[in-house]
Amino acid sequence: MTHRFYTGNTKDKSGLLDLGHDIWINDQPLANQILKVLRMRAGEELVLFDGQGTEILYRITEIEPNALRLSKVTDLDPGDPKRKIILAWSLLKKDKNEWVLQKCTELGVSHFLPIISDRTEKTGFDIERAEKIIIEAVEQCGRHTLPLLNEPQKISDVIGQYKDHMPICVTDMAGEQFNDNGEGELLVLVGPEGGWSDNERALFASENIPHASISAFTLRAETASISAVSLFVGK
Repeated sequence: MTHRFYTGNTKDKSGLLDLGHDIWINDQPLANQILKVLRMRAGEELVLFDGQGTEILYRITEIEPNALRLSKVTDLDPGDPKRKIILAWSLLKKDKNEWVLQKCTELGVSHFLPIISDRTEKTGFDIERAEKIIIEAVEQCGRHTLPLLNEPQKISDVIGQYKDHMPICVTDMAGEQFNDNGEGELLVLVGPEGGWSDNERALFASENIPHASISAFTLRAETASISAVSLFVGK
């Protein structure tokens, strides 16, 4: 397995690292991970990507005590989702949020929108930790670009922001078969463990937002997010 590393925030002696033909890795956390944690040696190959679509296979050609030199082997073809799925999920407890971020990044979500609904159990959200989870998932799964991530918002604000720009659907056990052509952008709303409130259902009705059935069974909220993304992203 070829190890992949995200370099979007990585710096060298001149500033942000530019993925060119021959580069030096002076960033201590990244150099330590490559040399001390993974114990990679000269002649071995690794992949660097900047999260903006550039991904390059490099070979280690020189090693110093706290740095390493890489020579470009080849550019790699993009491996990104075929459509843009925006997942707006009601915040859950910490580990469940991390599960949603990790698995839905691997499945191809393009944009994460944590939402605060009437029955949201926990409103705190560690965005730095969330970004780290996303980066690790992108490194593991082979995507070239990082999903976008927002601070938590109220569900009414999210609907108001997106309703005139793209289709929206609400996941619901009692929903109908959502008429999705599998193309373009789609905003998917996933509710909390206790389900949508009467006020939220009234909001959906007033905005004519269709409900999409994703399972005949009652799913946990994190499972509902993963199921919904799996349903729509691959169409």
